[in-house]
Amino acid sequence: MVEIDKIWFLVQLVNFLVLVFLLNILLFKPLLKLFEERKDATEGALEEAKKLEAMKNESLEAFQKDLAAAREKAREIYNTLREEGLAEQKRIVSEAQEEALREIEKARAEIRQEAEKARKKLGEDVRAFSDEIVRKLVEV
Repeated sequence: MVEIDKIWFLVQLVNFLVLVFLLNILLFKPLLKLFEERKDATEGALEEAKKLEAMKNESLEAFQKDLAAAREKAREIYNTLREEGLAEQKRIVSEAQEEALREIEKARAEIRQEAEKARKKLGEDVRAFSDEIVRKLVEV
């Protein structure tokens, strides 16, 4: 069987316990502290990311509301300008029609005057021809 020397065993046990104690102070506690700090930093970063995500969503929602309001305002301005343009177009067309009617009436009046002058002239020519025909008939 294996014999165990009690003194050598105690020396090894003390050596092991000292080594565990020193490793605990020099290695395990700093590593655990480092792991804890990393965990805290990671959780903090996740919390900050969640806050930033919420802020982004709020900002995006506000931007979309502002954009919708701006589009609605632009649509209203467009419709207003379109209505004003249509009203102006109707006014211009109406004025053009009135001007055309005035020109037509003026032309009709000029035609009537010319027709009346032509009738008078024709009437005078007919009288002159009648008088000449009568004279020639009387001379014969």
